[in-house]
Amino acid sequence: MEQSHPIRSAVDKVVGAVTGDGGPAEIPGVPNSAPPSLEEPTEPREPLPPKPDQSGPDTFSPTGQPTGAPQAKVAQDGAYLTTAQGLRLRDTDHSLKAGPRGPVLLQDHHLREKVMHFDHERIPERVVHARGAGAHGVFRGYGAASNITKAAFLGKDVETPVFVRFSTVIGSRGSADTVRDTRGFATKFYTSEGVFDLVGNNIPVFFIQDAIKFPDVIHAAKWHPDREIPQAQTAHDTFWDFAGLHTEATFHTLWNMSDRGIPRSYRMMEGFGVHTFRLVDAEGATTLVKFHWKPKLGVHSLVWEEAQLLGGVDPDFHRRDLADAIEAGAHPQWELGIQVFPDTPEQTFEGIDLLDSTKIVPEELAPVQRIGLLTLNANPANFFAETEQVAFHVGHLVPGIDVTDDPLLAGRLFSYLDTQITRLAGPNFAQIPINRPHAPVNDMLRDGFHQTAVHRGVAPYRPNSLDGGCPFTAGAAEGAYVEVPLEVSGRKVREAPASYADHFSQARLFWLSMSPVEREHIIAAYTFELGKCYEQAVKERYLGVLANIDSVLCRQVAEGLGLPAPAASQPLADSPPSPALSQIGQTWPADGRIIGIVAGDGDGNGDVAALGAVRQAVLDGGLVPLIIAPTGGKLGGTLPVQRTFVTARSVEFDALLVAGAPAPGKDAYGARDAKAAGGADAPVDPRVLLLIAEVYRHGKPLGGWGTASQAFSEAGVPAQAPGVLLGDDGTSVLRETLELLGTHRVWDRFPAAASLT
Repeated sequence: MEQSHPIRSAVDKVVGAVTGDGGPAEIPGVPNSAPPSLEEPTEPREPLPPKPDQSGPDTFSPTGQPTGAPQAKVAQDGAYLTTAQGLRLRDTDHSLKAGPRGPVLLQDHHLREKVMHFDHERIPERVVHARGAGAHGVFRGYGAASNITKAAFLGKDVETPVFVRFSTVIGSRGSADTVRDTRGFATKFYTSEGVFDLVGNNIPVFFIQDAIKFPDVIHAAKWHPDREIPQAQTAHDTFWDFAGLHTEATFHTLWNMSDRGIPRSYRMMEGFGVHTFRLVDAEGATTLVKFHWKPKLGVHSLVWEEAQLLGGVDPDFHRRDLADAIEAGAHPQWELGIQVFPDTPEQTFEGIDLLDSTKIVPEELAPVQRIGLLTLNANPANFFAETEQVAFHVGHLVPGIDVTDDPLLAGRLFSYLDTQITRLAGPNFAQIPINRPHAPVNDMLRDGFHQTAVHRGVAPYRPNSLDGGCPFTAGAAEGAYVEVPLEVSGRKVREAPASYADHFSQARLFWLSMSPVEREHIIAAYTFELGKCYEQAVKERYLGVLANIDSVLCRQVAEGLGLPAPAASQPLADSPPSPALSQIGQTWPADGRIIGIVAGDGDGNGDVAALGAVRQAVLDGGLVPLIIAPTGGKLGGTLPVQRTFVTARSVEFDALLVAGAPAPGKDAYGARDAKAAGGADAPVDPRVLLLIAEVYRHGKPLGGWGTASQAFSEAGVPAQAPGVLLGDDGTSVLRETLELLGTHRVWDRFPAAASLT
């Protein structure tokens, strides 16, 4: 089946919008489903319904039975404030006292309940992956895997509800989204056979080969324990001390130092199951696979300066982007794919050990076969109840999917259950609504903290006769989970296979697969990270690691650190490049991208009408337009302003359109806005010039019409530079802008050193 060109389709939408086709859309970010009144409401009313983009967990009982209850029935109810027991309250602003100035009385049950609950609102955050964002969605199987697995949810056109949580690894819940870090990509499938959790990352390899080292790598990467700094970053001594001594981390660390370490959006991020899993078909035949999530929007990253700016300007950038895209109807999508390998006794493929989680199999050797489509289409109704309390576990399996003997996976099978007991205060975390299975549960597990199921019967044991023998065990024909009966033998040792000793060949493969601009970014990342270390020995040691990847990489980083470049301690591997590892070179849809449109004060109604046409064309093209003007309100009384020169910063936008050369706003002086210092008498508002300069520096499309060329000149942007678009009207400029967005950035603006080309 022939597929349409993604960027041409977006351009066609814009043309249709200009000619009157296409419908209106809303700018995402509205706080609630109804606008507030100016005065405090006094007329009692029921709680507002959720926004159209929001959804809660499906209403299942603690034992996996669909209740048929509307989701509103598990939310707060009634027009009046009550206690947790439903007692209506007359006052929640004053403690019960002995007279207006008297002491507070011990009998104030409402005070006690309110403060007690507040004191315990926070649960312990995750040790890793503490900062996350989640969304509801649906997974549709293609049926392409039915010949190698009996897992029902992968059958053709089978639709399965899902909840996905994205996260950063190192930082606390209060850290920023855009730090350089590994990202979690965890998916909970509520299948008809039970819950299946695919708990992966945005990087296909890991720092370690054996789970016993996990506390070490996390302790090294986290803040220093004496000062609890730095937060959410690896640019410090303890991490590079560990990574330089424990070189099996080299390949993962290189991925993190590449652009993969700072994704542009969760929507444009790959996901990987990391481990090799075993699939089982209906006859019991087995196949080894690696899971991949391929984003329909392509893989795209921030540049380092953008990430740094966003850490201060908008530390919630990734979670906001995800929620806004869903609200705007630009539902993020990924295809689930698998690399398929024969299940041989050696469990290797083309000489690569499939049980080593620090290795990949290049896609050129084992192509990724697409087996299903994930669509995220609803935001959580309550962050805590859903995103914070969702509990994943690699041991949540379904018939047709089994684990392998990967020693890192084995440790995760133990650790995930253990940590949920601490975080969620007991063994019954599966009964929290977001974790409830959509299949019948009869587990004989009883009591414990937060038991919300009301079990019946007198015999939660087997065998029994008092409950009629129920529950009964099932056979494979009834859908029971049966582990693959593999032969196991060997000495009891603390050792690793010899194949695990290769720590550099695949890192070199990755480096050789990068484009020149991606190599520049890797050099800059290593130079920054190692440059933040205090101890000279730590820097020198890691330069020795880089020398075993590539001499140019080592020499360039050494120059930045002011240190000599050591020679490699072993021969460099001769690896053919893997084009699939590079993020550059393809075109992708521009759905949901954010377009900033800079305007002046909008006194001329004709200008406002033209701006409105461009804004509507952006909306109808499936993108989000944000009007940027000197002040808020409406331009010409009709066109809503979403950002002002004070609140806008370039890092929020994927492209910038400039309507003319806006004169300085009335607040364009340093005491009011430092970005506008000395600009009251300038021909163009300095904040607009800053927007233009940063957009240009970060390689984003930059378009303008009218007198915009003057603004570009004032900002030091050459009119003939790559990706600088000047035209007679906004619609034609927008058309060219969409073409450029297909490659994510204007890569020609990033020249690379001759040694890297």
